[in-house]
Amino acid sequence: MSHPTRDHVAIVGAAESPYTRHPGAGTTTAGVLRDAVVRALLDAGLEPGDVDGLGVASFTLGPDHAIDLAWRLGLNLRWIMQDTNGGASAGGMLQHAVRAVEAGDASVVVLVAGDAMDKTAHTRLVRAYNQATVDHLADLPMTGPNALFAMLTQRQMAAWQLDRKDYGDLVVAQRAWAGLNQGAVYRAPMTLEEYLEAPLVASPLGRFDCVPPVTGADAVVVAGEERATGRRARVLAVTTAYNADDQAGDGIRTAVAACAPAAWDRAGVAPADADVISVYDDYPAMVLSQLVDLGVTNPGAIRAVVAEQIATRRLPVNTSGGQLSAGQAGAGGGMHGLVEVVQQLRGRAFGRQVEARIGVVTGYGMVLYRHGSCGNVAVLEAVA
Repeated sequence: MSHPTRDHVAIVGAAESPYTRHPGAGTTTAGVLRDAVVRALLDAGLEPGDVDGLGVASFTLGPDHAIDLAWRLGLNLRWIMQDTNGGASAGGMLQHAVRAVEAGDASVVVLVAGDAMDKTAHTRLVRAYNQATVDHLADLPMTGPNALFAMLTQRQMAAWQLDRKDYGDLVVAQRAWAGLNQGAVYRAPMTLEEYLEAPLVASPLGRFDCVPPVTGADAVVVAGEERATGRRARVLAVTTAYNADDQAGDGIRTAVAACAPAAWDRAGVAPADADVISVYDDYPAMVLSQLVDLGVTNPGAIRAVVAEQIATRRLPVNTSGGQLSAGQAGAGGGMHGLVEVVQQLRGRAFGRQVEARIGVVTGYGMVLYRHGSCGNVAVLEAVA
């Protein structure tokens, strides 16, 4: 039996279960995950019976697990995994799924991530995120990770000579993209003045610097290219890095820096070749850090890149509006960016379509104590 080579593995379908800030009565995590899976398979032109692999990431699926969701979906599988690494889960699951298809362990793998994230669920999550949070952070007068990332943003501002306007240019640019995305929760136009005048949450972070939790889910279908019914996003490379700095760094340099060079090398392309980019954007500072870590720019040029390329759409970054405007569906945050780039490469980003052959997605997440500990990079290519 011959197995697909790396160049023959692609994402052949992608979809999002609609995001909402206020989920209706009876909304469950299993329900939004199922909806995303159904939509992604429909997009791929495949049936549940075609699926023999499943990857799941969710903060609130418990007490159920991936196998419980598979049973509820009626899936008979040969391969299954569950990733708990938050914003880095999409890239991590994609890396494993590609290997599974290459090895012949599965032929069609659905990866799904998301959560039913109401106020109660969000409060519970941020107070018991991990043992370090329980032991050292939960009792402090702070709300989730905002204070931690406020300090990180202060360090970045000092090191890179940035001010709040620079972050505002990015946030306003993403809101403009969100206005073109019917699925974004926050679509109303935003001016720089509105951004700067918003109430501070934890200085220098204002209201629009903090990602809004929403309910929803995202899914992609990974398979050999022969299963595609039209344009697909060929997976050129996926690289990951975990605990790259042992929580001893300043947080400005992320784990993306540790895995990006290998991703570009394996993909056979360079940062300048990227036509569309989705970087994990729980806070604006992390967008800037990951763009630098990817090699797209450098700290000295980042202000000009935001003002002259991102704000003007010469460089399409977070074309869905990103999580800052579309919303963060719990563990679905990283998958949201992957779905967006896949849709762009497949010509299905209706209303906001850009001309793109090479797409790049980063994952970032899991605050162990001071900052995110996980990162990954996926490089994709549009194939007709």
